[in-house]
Amino acid sequence: MTNVCTSGLDIGFASLDYLQIGILGIIQGITELLPISSTAHMRIVPALLGWPDPGSAFSAAMQLAALAAVVSYFWRDVREVVTGSIGAVRQRDYSNQSFKLAVAIVLATIPIGIAGLALSSLLNTCNSPLRGLMVIGISCVVMAVLLAAAELSCRHQRVVGQMRLRDALIVGIAQIGALIPGVSRSGSTLTAALFLNFKREEAARFSFLLGLPAIALAGLKELWVLYHAQIPAEAWSHLIFGLVIASVSAFCAIWGLMKFLERFSTWPFVIYRAVLGVFLIVAVSTGLLS
Repeated sequence: MTNVCTSGLDIGFASLDYLQIGILGIIQGITELLPISSTAHMRIVPALLGWPDPGSAFSAAMQLAALAAVVSYFWRDVREVVTGSIGAVRQRDYSNQSFKLAVAIVLATIPIGIAGLALSSLLNTCNSPLRGLMVIGISCVVMAVLLAAAELSCRHQRVVGQMRLRDALIVGIAQIGALIPGVSRSGSTLTAALFLNFKREEAARFSFLLGLPAIALAGLKELWVLYHAQIPAEAWSHLIFGLVIASVSAFCAIWGLMKFLERFSTWPFVIYRAVLGVFLIVAVSTGLLS
């Protein structure tokens, strides 16, 4: 089905009904914070069900649901970083752990901020080539291989308190890959942190905390763009409904992932990504999906 465009902006979600939006909201909330790519699933599920592509604007704006879930789940960490950093600046105690973590998060956000601005016209345009199912399939396979390599090579010894600025910059550069559908923001940052020998749950924790500025900036920017595009009032109600549903499912996804990584490895995600990627490549190559 063709995409719905307003001022060159892909707003396919405006043509969906509330049941479809609710289903996509649940999927978006879960996949946004698991290392399996929410953007990929926002393309795959509608394609399989014969629905219109909800569009990149929907995926970007719905990241605010993940923001609400991460802040809620890690509220103690967020509060400690903010209040600790403010106190450290007032006391000029720049060796303070909270201040160092805040600086690391800011530093790690710079690369994706620059890349996102540079590629914004390509990422959000109607019929963007980056949202093609073949691109998503290849991205899924590549990330499956990288995550598997990280599991095989890392020693799972370090904690977030041992994060150095160099580590933060490396993870921040890895986060740029999230701009490509199928890569996954949490997947790219989690994989990079694992390569740096962080414990699985600590790698996930830093991945979530690091993602807060990027998620907030991307989501708010998209709302601003949608506002100026003068989308229909019905589209706004769809978006708000989807955000509420996605926030609940995103919180459940964080809780489940953190409990899982405390006891198990990321191999189930490796296998899932590999199978999904191969399926998409075969489906597109054979004409099953277009």
